[in-house]
Amino acid sequence: MLAPAQTDNSASLAHLDLEQEITKLKREMNAVILAHYYQESEIQDLADFVGDSLQLSQQAAATKADVIVFAGVLFMAETAKILNPAKLVLLPDLKAGCSLADGCPAPLFKAFRERYPDHLVISYINCSAEVKALSDIICTSSNAEKIIRQIPPEQPIVFAPDQHLGRNTAFAMGIPLDQCVVWDPFMIMGGVTPDRLRRARVILWKGHCSVHQRFLPEHVDKVRERYPDIQVIVHPECRFEVCQKADGVGSTERLIKIIKDAPRGTKFAVGTEIHLVNRMGKEFAEEDKMVITLDDSGCLCTTMFRISPQHLCWALENLVEGNVVNRIQVPEDVKHWAHVALDRMLEIH
Repeated sequence: MLAPAQTDNSASLAHLDLEQEITKLKREMNAVILAHYYQESEIQDLADFVGDSLQLSQQAAATKADVIVFAGVLFMAETAKILNPAKLVLLPDLKAGCSLADGCPAPLFKAFRERYPDHLVISYINCSAEVKALSDIICTSSNAEKIIRQIPPEQPIVFAPDQHLGRNTAFAMGIPLDQCVVWDPFMIMGGVTPDRLRRARVILWKGHCSVHQRFLPEHVDKVRERYPDIQVIVHPECRFEVCQKADGVGSTERLIKIIKDAPRGTKFAVGTEIHLVNRMGKEFAEEDKMVITLDDSGCLCTTMFRISPQHLCWALENLVEGNVVNRIQVPEDVKHWAHVALDRMLEIH
């Protein structure tokens, strides 16, 4: 690997050499690099596709690449493997995890599901392959409401692992908050009385995204005091109170579209990952649009941040030498049932 750069000029040359090396290795191994929206710009510059996790996996499936190198987190790479079973999938750093997926261990979720077999289980795509396989159907932040609307009102639901997305979606559909209860897997009976569980239409697994959980209602108040004409738009993984105060709520794709379609001179405070917000701030400044983070202290996805160009190069270099590192493998039975749950979503979507 390249030695650490000593000067600004050598740093520039080192980065150029690294980029050229990755491009050469990628071509040699017929590989495609996928980068999530939250990745740093230098990773995205090396990628063939940039987007959300499901979108990226579908784009990879449409290519003739033999190898997928996913610059994202573990559950994303697993989804790519499920949807691309014949391709070799690599995750440059296996420690790149997700607070949502990590907060819903499959053994605990399996025990919970067995306790409530009459509930239909909807799992957000931000979960492990094992949890997907235990689910009836998968959803994304953009189609969660569409999927829940297909379910008869009398059918009780388990929504995992993001309590905020589940609550915000249910409320937007007119389901009262008192019909949504939070199940804490580390408390007896989930910390909920049997009567409340019987009356609840939606049982929410107590999980959250560490990035979006940080945004608070006072952040909305503060930014509006500073910029009275600003629009606050947030991801539905944010707390209910934040979403209720916001001018708009939507998936990453939706947030980008709102800003893109806005007139020149519009100001936005965005409640989502800081790398994405900063990148939009630079991009839309050319249209005289102001895009800032909802929280000045910043909110980055630390696990996504683990992956660097050096990680990408290392994985590809080893592959060229015949060493497969950080291969993503999903057991066949898990892959099958996870695919079933994903297919049910895609049929509706």
